[in-house]
Amino acid sequence: MKVTLSLETTVSEDISIMVDALRASTTITLALNNFEKIVPCFTPEQAFNLKKELGGVLAGERNGMKIEGFDIGNSPILAEEYESDENTMILTTSNGTRILENMNSTVLVGSLVNAKSVGEKSVKMSKNHIDVVMAGVKGEFALEDFLASGEILYWICENLEEYELNDIAKAAIMASRDEEYVKKGFHNSRSGKRLTSLGYVQDIDCCCKKNITDNVALYSNNQLTLIKD
Repeated sequence: MKVTLSLETTVSEDISIMVDALRASTTITLALNNFEKIVPCFTPEQAFNLKKELGGVLAGERNGMKIEGFDIGNSPILAEEYESDENTMILTTSNGTRILENMNSTVLVGSLVNAKSVGEKSVKMSKNHIDVVMAGVKGEFALEDFLASGEILYWICENLEEYELNDIAKAAIMASRDEEYVKKGFHNSRSGKRLTSLGYVQDIDCCCKKNITDNVALYSNNQLTLIKD
């Protein structure tokens, strides 16, 4: 099995795992405890139009801040706890939802909170190539995505007897093994510092928790739904 780590664009036509650790991947994963489906979109205007068409709860951010007129921001805590009669969440974020649009493969969503489960499910679903794709920040490397990807890659490799691993993936696995380093990395990363300045420390703490859920989202037909065993 070929296992790779990429930035922004997938190099696999088989299985890709999108990782936007702070915060879209975590928000999507935990929101599926509260909503039946999540519809990602790429602009606030598109989100407002979808709400008129589908109903649903509007969630999203730009530059870390809740979009004016939305119900909630891109908070994994609020996405899981938000009380509503709606079963659909419409989500737009600066990075994670943006890169879903151009993936020509079966796409799963990964984060620290579901690293073990998404790793195991990707192995079961794959034929020859799993690519873990870091969303990054506006096209640039993001430390938190690298560390979360390392945890996912660790569990992928734990469930494979034979695999070919690129060097950046090996480095990510090594970096992810020190839990205290991972927490510090999340908080001290560029995104972590920005979220701290905006008052979202609790969101960062939530995103740092390893393997607290078995939820794995599948992106298909322009929506994210829970993979059920």
